[in-house]
Amino acid sequence: MARVRSRSTSLRELDQSPRRMVPGRRFAAAGAIAAASVLALAPAARAEDQIPTVPAPAGSDSAVSAVKDPFEGFNRASFKFGMGLDRVLFSPIAHGYMAVTPRVVRNRVSSAVYNLGEPNTVMNHVLQGRPKRAMRSTTRFIVNSTVGVLGLFDVAAKMHLPPRGADFGQTLGVWGAGPGAYLYAPGMGPLNVRDGVGRALDIATDPVSIFVGGFSTDFGKARTGVTIVDLRAQTDPAFHALEDAADPYVTTRSAYAQYREAFIREATGEAEDLPDFDSPPPSPPPAASKP
Repeated sequence: MARVRSRSTSLRELDQSPRRMVPGRRFAAAGAIAAASVLALAPAARAEDQIPTVPAPAGSDSAVSAVKDPFEGFNRASFKFGMGLDRVLFSPIAHGYMAVTPRVVRNRVSSAVYNLGEPNTVMNHVLQGRPKRAMRSTTRFIVNSTVGVLGLFDVAAKMHLPPRGADFGQTLGVWGAGPGAYLYAPGMGPLNVRDGVGRALDIATDPVSIFVGGFSTDFGKARTGVTIVDLRAQTDPAFHALEDAADPYVTTRSAYAQYREAFIREATGEAEDLPDFDSPPPSPPPAASKP
């Protein structure tokens, strides 16, 4: 009998490839770019691991119904502005990049961008009390920065060290902070109060940025530019999906809330309690032989 492939199967596969994103993150990242947020792009790229968009545990509020949007009028106006800016600026740049750059090269660029975010990931794993994850991310950074040629190749993943991201928004959630009101601010993209604070901390404490002297250096400017183009290219399917959505604003808000909820549940271990649908069902006990 053919095995039934479930949601968890695809998530496991996604976890082995840092360049592929679940739909929730794609929409969230698309919303960030739509806000023309340079500040939001760096942590967004760092958070490029594969977090399962799993159902909420029984008895908890659903992500959609739990979203508080008291500033919806302002948020919608910001979202509309961001989408318009994307159409005239970011989309043409990303499509030009995709037209002249083979996919294999774009994948290498994505890996290098992700690798630069590993030190921030290590820091958040430590703050969350996850020493094993911190050690794994540290090893990933060392291996991929050396053997992997400055992160161009994810050698660590082939050594059974798949990526597992973390950011300050997740850390605050692990510490018990609630999401607060949903916001779509110009220059920040989709977020909530908790993630807004976390995003600011991600930028202020980024080890790589501090090491090279900040975003104003040549390296900082180049990194920001490459991150913008890379992230916009990766999220292009999500932008096309938003064009078909009945209400793109609500779609983005819902996807962002679900993605962040799953991201925090994964860090607290709730998502790990899901059944492993990859395992074959237990065999029924043999029927008793008739006398």
